[in-house]
Amino acid sequence: MPPHVFITGASKGIGASIARLAAQRGYAVAIGYHHDHAGSLEVLRSIEAEGGTACVVQGDVGDMAQAERMLAEAQAALGPLQVLVNNAAITGPIGKFVQADPNVIEQVFRTNVLGTMHCCRAAVRAFQSAGRGGVIVNVSSTAATTGSPGEYVHYAASKAAVDSFTLGLARELAAEGIRVCAVAPGSTLTGIHARAGEPDRPLRIAPLVPMKRLAEPDEIAEAVLWMMSDAASYVTGAVLRCSGGL
Repeated sequence: MPPHVFITGASKGIGASIARLAAQRGYAVAIGYHHDHAGSLEVLRSIEAEGGTACVVQGDVGDMAQAERMLAEAQAALGPLQVLVNNAAITGPIGKFVQADPNVIEQVFRTNVLGTMHCCRAAVRAFQSAGRGGVIVNVSSTAATTGSPGEYVHYAASKAAVDSFTLGLARELAAEGIRVCAVAPGSTLTGIHARAGEPDRPLRIAPLVPMKRLAEPDEIAEAVLWMMSDAASYVTGAVLRCSGGL
């Protein structure tokens, strides 16, 4: 049975790239999604077309009961969990913090922080129940250290919380053979910019990046797959910046 990786927010963007690459590397992939059913099926079909094994699992990771159900359904379909990738995240509209909708700020933290925590709790229990180690990779953001002023300060703060949580959980679980790491992408060419209200944001941001371009989703996926692999067996508690030099 191939190793099982559960990836949240895998119906589009970076998550979809991680799912496809993981399948190519021999993982059975649980494609987690909240709203984009069509996108999740597209990722599923692309994996199956190449001979891979995958399933789709719907739910809101920000709800603890749903997060636990999602991981249980994934294990029922694909066997014991070996790797969790917490990729699901939202930003809300670009703009000044004082103009941000408080409900949006709350939803950002509910998805990005609590969703990561809920999934980690369920995954750790699954690892412990199986009596073996496991790997968790949290998808953070360079916004955690830049603060994203004038764009989405609340999102940046949520990702800073993810970084701190990654370090603490990694140190708590290291003796059990469970690794917890994070990958922090810089701006990446996905639909997140349009959903935040500025489709042309990549054109504005690219000149500020030392490499003078934004990342392709597959470039971020490669970093995540490395963190998942045995090549990173002595890496835990680390946040890998994948940001073109920012």
